[in-house]
Parts: sequence; structure tokens; C-alpha cells
Amino acid sequence: MKNYRLKFIFVLAAAALLTGCAGLNESSPAKTSEPAASSSAESGTASEAAEEAAAGKTETAAPEKADISIGYLNSTAHLLAFVAQEEGYFKEEGLNATLTQFSSASELINGLESDKLDVAFIGSVPTLTFQSQGHEVSIFGGAMTNGHGYVIKSEFTDKDEAGVEVLKGRNVASVKNSVQDAELQILLRDAGIEIGKGDDKVNIVYFDSQKDAYAALLNSSIDAASVYSPYASLAKSQGYKVVYYCAHEKALENQPCCRQVAKTSALSDNPNTYIALERAFIKAYHFTQSDHDKTIKDVKKYIDIDEEFIDTEVYGGYSVSSPDPDKTGTLTLKDTIIDLGYTNDYDIEPHYNTDIYKKALDSILAESSDDIYKSLEKHFNEFE
Repeated sequence: MKNYRLKFIFVLAAAALLTGCAGLNESSPAKTSEPAASSSAESGTASEAAEEAAAGKTETAAPEKADISIGYLNSTAHLLAFVAQEEGYFKEEGLNATLTQFSSASELINGLESDKLDVAFIGSVPTLTFQSQGHEVSIFGGAMTNGHGYVIKSEFTDKDEAGVEVLKGRNVASVKNSVQDAELQILLRDAGIEIGKGDDKVNIVYFDSQKDAYAALLNSSIDAASVYSPYASLAKSQGYKVVYYCAHEKALENQPCCRQVAKTSALSDNPNTYIALERAFIKAYHFTQSDHDKTIKDVKKYIDIDEEFIDTEVYGGYSVSSPDPDKTGTLTLKDTIIDLGYTNDYDIEPHYNTDIYKKALDSILAESSDDIYKSLEKHFNEFE
């Protein structure tokens, strides 16, 4: 246990070095690939695309912009970008990608709006609230579904997944404007537990980032904390108990965690670039489903924790990392956070682009259709 704690403290210290202000984090190593000529096919349905390809009618278009910058958080949730880079899928699509780690959703939004980033993996809740506040950013793909929860010090429970009842009378570290906080509020509401100070209430203490909320567990005043992957596995290795995994809560099933986000104008100005990018992410998803061992090694280059933790977070049944934009799930979440008072209602339609993903997937299906790609097609048709 002592070795694990030393390793955990080291991880926290290393993560602190990666904390930037609002722009790009220069201390995080950028990984690039030389661009190579490629194309993406545009078509109606997958079957039509296949017929056109067979007849030699498939149109191709090179990316308008080859150099792209992608922002991500310290989470295994964003593995599609890691795999696409390490397996050369960006390069295959004619893209030269630079990946940079950030500390929070607000930093990622600032990166997009200052044109330092072309793409950001951002939590669905902060993305929705930013949109409602007038930020001209759009969701065009997915990253991870589920993958979060809360952990508590073992002195307050002797078992995992005891439920939110164990949080009564406790000080709980969380992050405002986050999926983790919204989910906790949903479960507390459903259980009839009030938020506030008192033996029958849950006192939520907010921090600026997940890293800070998790680090607060080292303080005697904090009893429990929110987590997203890979913090749950790290916490268990330190002797903490899991309060709940969102994937195991009926009220939180198929919760869209983080989304692919870009400036709304960029998607319309450079559609071929984003189709090429989405093709790379779709190929990366296929790789994660067919080569687990290499996927774990690819992720470790960006999230430097034990491979067994990565394996648990990625393949343990607590989350699914998919490029599907899952508009249906996100709209349901939007209605939920409006009910919780996170934001006022707004018209999301101008800020949700599913056309990019559809064209990318159709073009790949026209080239190579197997059960993995067909499963993406089926899911998209059901949840567009």
C-alpha cells in the first residue's frame, strides 16, 4: 500500500506540472505526424456509398487544413485521439495532428475560441452550459459514455458501491459544471437526500478541476470525491472505496460523458478536414475493439499509470469510448441539467453536427464493412 501511495503522490505531482492557464500547455509533449495524401468519401447511405465505390463513382476530397491541434484531459476517456495518433490514422487521412493535455473544460474552450485548438474533448455538461451562454461551439462526435462516479475513505464504509446513502453527513469534493456533479445531484434527488451541511445531508465542496478534487482526499476535511477514468482505479489502489460507478446506476445508463467539440464556424468552413479527422477516430475505435494489448500501450504514452489500471478503465465494463455523437443521449442530458438549474433552455440544433460523423462512417463502410463498423452504423441510426 505504501508503494501505491508514493506512486499516487508522484502522479499528482506530475499532473500538476501539466496544469496550464488558458492557452496551450507547453510542458506537455506534442506528438505530430507528417501529413500524407488521403481522402474521404461523401455519400448518402452506407449502401449507396458502397454501390458508388464499386462503380468507381465515389468522390474524394482532401482536407482543407492539414495541421490540426487536439486538446484532451488527463483521462483514458480520450483514447481515440491517442490511438489515432500512435497507429498512424491521422497520417492516413492526410492530417498532421498535435495533441496537448489541458486541465479543465474552460481551458479547452478558451483554446478553441482563441484558435489554438481545432478540436477538444470536453465533458458534455460543460459543453452544453457553454453553448447556452452563447459560446459558438458545436458537438460533432463522441468520446466516452459513462466512466465516472465517486469514491470515499474506507473509514466510512467497508464495501464498494454502497450507494449515495454513505455520503450523508460527509464533505464531498466535486467539480462544478461537470458530468460528475450533475450525476451526483440526480442520484441525491432520486434518493431524497438534500445538499447542504447536516447529518442527513451531503455537503458538496467544489474545486476547479478533477485533479484538484481528487487531491483533496488527502485533506482530513474531505471525506469523498468525484472521479473519472482513471482516478477510480487509482483510488481503489489507495484503499478508498467506490461509492458508485455511473455505469451501474439505472438513472445514469448510457450517460454521454465527453464529446468532440469544435468551433461552429470551423465545421462549416473546413468540412473535409473534420470528416478526415472523424475517419481517423472511427478507425481508432475499430482498433480498440480488435487489439486490446496495443491499445493499452498507446494510452499509456499519454496517461502514464499502471497498465492494469488502464485495462480496468478501458475494458472493465465501466465505460465505452466511441466516436458516435449520440445526439439522443446528449439531448436527454441537456433536459436533465436544465431541470437541475445548471442552465436555461436554448436551441441546440445549430450546435450539434451529426453530418460530419455520418459522412465519415459512410465512406469507411464503403471501403471496408465488418461487424465492428456495422455496430457503429446500427448505433448511429438508433441514436442520431
